[in-house]
Amino acid sequence: MDRPLNRRTLLGAGMLAGVPACAASPSPANPSPRNPSPGNNASRAFDPTHWASVRAQFALDPAYGQFAAFVLAPAPAPVREAIRTHRDALDADPEYIPPGGDPDQTVRQAAARYLGGGPGDIALTDSTTMGLALLYSGIALRPGQDVLTTEHDFLATHEGLRLLAARTGAKVRRVRLYDDPAAASVDRMVSAIKEGLGPRTRVVAVTWVHSSTGVRVPVRAIADMLAEANKDRAEHDRALLCVDGVHGFGALADDVTDLGCDFLASGTHKWLFGPRGTGIVWGRAWDTIAPIVPSFSGAAFAAWHGGASPGPGTAELITPGGYKAFEHRWAMPEAFAFMTAIGKARVERRTQELATRLKAGLAELPHVTPATPRAPELSAGLVCCSIAGMEPFQAVQRLRALKVAASTTPYNPPLLRIGTSIVTGPEQVDHAIRVVEGLR
Repeated sequence: MDRPLNRRTLLGAGMLAGVPACAASPSPANPSPRNPSPGNNASRAFDPTHWASVRAQFALDPAYGQFAAFVLAPAPAPVREAIRTHRDALDADPEYIPPGGDPDQTVRQAAARYLGGGPGDIALTDSTTMGLALLYSGIALRPGQDVLTTEHDFLATHEGLRLLAARTGAKVRRVRLYDDPAAASVDRMVSAIKEGLGPRTRVVAVTWVHSSTGVRVPVRAIADMLAEANKDRAEHDRALLCVDGVHGFGALADDVTDLGCDFLASGTHKWLFGPRGTGIVWGRAWDTIAPIVPSFSGAAFAAWHGGASPGPGTAELITPGGYKAFEHRWAMPEAFAFMTAIGKARVERRTQELATRLKAGLAELPHVTPATPRAPELSAGLVCCSIAGMEPFQAVQRLRALKVAASTTPYNPPLLRIGTSIVTGPEQVDHAIRVVEGLR
């Protein structure tokens, strides 16, 4: 074989089926059962300038205020159609490859256009948890280096770092960014990270928006503080800022240049409303990360054939190989395009305007204790609270019976969590407030 053997050529050459390929990839200009034509009435009628049209792209039950849509996010019509197109094509022809070159590269290009940076900065994953695991399992710590995180992070970060410590013996320290989340401040959060920083801290692991409280962490301010701290450090001792971005990615307009972090891991099936089981890691220091799962990149296959190492880490080498639910991965560009058509800044404004309306209404209820800051710059779409005399799980059940879909935070103790997004509107917010008022 005279071309590099990677996942695309594996599929294209028919090696997945164990037989040589003898047919060209189908063309979208010639739809057939082997190459279904995408599109339906809903996606063609999409008007991104009108929120009613945006909402109409989702198959969600209109009887409910959908305030838990970010948990296992529904996909809008263009994404559903793309998934269906690729699935039907693969079912009809296991040698199917989408037109246009390497489909994974197409996904990276779409992701880079949306969040900034270049396609070569982006590893493809199945979830935020997988992305964080690739970072915290792959980073090489030198003797004496340590890791800093916070008390507020999710299991994916805490467990990833615990496993890192078990393998390397590195010390993992946690700092508290706030006592009362509703009163969190930028200065206090940045100061807590700065005070917890040690001279050999190699990893600073934070979360952009806390799923426990809805607090938005000032990633840019932390990055600026770390840049100052890194000035006198050797390159191999530079503190790397690693961010779990899942509850900001898609809800907020910042791109990676705005954030200033070294790595950002996120699923694309939450606030971006992309295909389930997909995610990305953006990074600018991939040479500090070693692959954990063998890659199916061209570089990996070339090195394997030559009996050598593919060299320092890259986003492609860190991307786990193996055969995926490709109909979902290859539909990711439609999710980025859908949100771009609406406008990242408009999505952020809508999300925060609705969250502000919700927080204001809940703050007027004497039996409700808000946990999420009122200030938009300190929050995103998650609004967390507690209700006097009622467990959050009970509140979720009561709300659902009254056509409000909410969730609880997966922490101890849990809180009631209500998320505003592009699939909710002012009327649903006002109804949710009235329903919560009746929870006694």
